[in-house]
Amino acid sequence: MEMLRTVSKAWNIPDIRKKIIFTLCMLVIFRIGAQIPVPGMDREVLAQTFDSDTGLFALFNLFSGGAFSNFTIFALSITPYITASIILQLLTIAIPALERLSREGTEGRKKIAQYTRYLTVALAVVQAIGVTIGLFRQALISTDVFSIIVIVMVLTAGTAFLMWLGEQINENGIGNGISLIIFAGIIARLPSAIQAIWSKLQDGTMSIVTLILFLIFCVAVIVGIILVQQGQRRIPVQYAKRVVGRKMYGGQATHIPLKVNQAGVIPVIFAMAFLQFPLTITYFMKAQGDAAMWIEKWLAPTGSPGVWVYAAFNAVLIIFFTYFYTSVTFNPMEVAGNLKANGGFIPGIRPGKTTVEYLNKVMTRITFVGALFLAVVAILPTIVSEMGGLSFHFGGTSLLIAVGVALDTMKQLENQMVMRNYSGFLK
Repeated sequence: MEMLRTVSKAWNIPDIRKKIIFTLCMLVIFRIGAQIPVPGMDREVLAQTFDSDTGLFALFNLFSGGAFSNFTIFALSITPYITASIILQLLTIAIPALERLSREGTEGRKKIAQYTRYLTVALAVVQAIGVTIGLFRQALISTDVFSIIVIVMVLTAGTAFLMWLGEQINENGIGNGISLIIFAGIIARLPSAIQAIWSKLQDGTMSIVTLILFLIFCVAVIVGIILVQQGQRRIPVQYAKRVVGRKMYGGQATHIPLKVNQAGVIPVIFAMAFLQFPLTITYFMKAQGDAAMWIEKWLAPTGSPGVWVYAAFNAVLIIFFTYFYTSVTFNPMEVAGNLKANGGFIPGIRPGKTTVEYLNKVMTRITFVGALFLAVVAILPTIVSEMGGLSFHFGGTSLLIAVGVALDTMKQLENQMVMRNYSGFLK
């Protein structure tokens, strides 16, 4: 109800209403593009391919909202952009030149964003070639060079267009554009998931008990996500009194809010994009080759024992990316420096290096709780499915991303309202 009231209040503000409408229009364009088929492909062969092994493509369909299984112009989704972002952020730590760029403020970030776009296009071309001449070669109507080039260009252009849509939402809309595109793809699959569950209830392949357990799991995950996303550790801060001219400043007490999950759902998205890499390699291999079969057996979420290897890697990567992204977004040295410059201090902690060490210690501990929660929710459906025989069509990862993005968007919407009201007060 609180979320609906927030949206209702925001809708009554003309500036924010325009941003909401713009965001919705961009998402509608995404869903329209997800229905436009790639030319030069045999639809019947594609349908047979996905009917024979739908589990292998679950990861790709999650990001694309079903566009991959339908092989539309957005079949590659935004995955190449996410992969490029991960590579650039890792290189920023390893390469001094990129690290200097990241510290140059807005101009430096623009330059890194430009490099990310170039790398996205390059990765999209490679993945498009793999999909076209590797995985779906049998579905090609014509195998001449021109037809293949057209398909590769269409797929690459689709990814580039999605990247542009995400940037437009960031600049002119509400929320994180890339996350919202993934969110829209997940929500678009919800009606088909409900229909599949209903069909299984009708033909007796799923029992009422299974459905009830699934609903309980969904509610528990949603409540847990909200609690963790909203949870924070408040570090008390005291500002010393100081006289500037004839006025006295400071003397008040406040706090630094450290979120339990500072990284949001980004670690989950990064981990899934990283885990797609071994499956992407199989595009360039023979379908029944030894290497491809080994990857599908040991590293695919549908393999045996690959499902357990995949779940373990997923948990480790989520924890790693949670710490990694938190270190990118939260800088204890900068926070400690700002406190010292403004006469602030944490009671019982010396300003400077001691404050940095204290903030690092607290952030490391609470981030572990958030990272562990994300990892458990992401792999819990796999454990339940394998050990209990229950099949989760709308799993923990989908719920994590959907609920997390919704919460982040509502938070940004509230911030927009606060900024707008504050500006009006200043006038």
